[in-house]
Amino acid sequence: MGTMMLLFALGGSEVLLIFFAILLLFGGRKIPELMRGIGKGIREFNAAKSTIESELKEGMREVDNKAQQQPSNIEGPK
Repeated sequence: MGTMMLLFALGGSEVLLIFFAILLLFGGRKIPELMRGIGKGIREFNAAKSTIESELKEGMREVDNKAQQQPSNIEGPK
């Protein structure tokens, strides 16, 4: 979200200057490879995030099920 805010804070000339600098650094042929690599990295990150989320939710469900199955050890006053 912070990068999106930064992107909107930049004017047209700044974005054009950044694009031109990237073009000079990587060349026209390397930019598609760079974008594919970035896209692959983002997809892998999102897949890992989803896996971790599902494992955490499953663990929480197991803990809830165990807590509901255990009998209450609370005794009345003696």
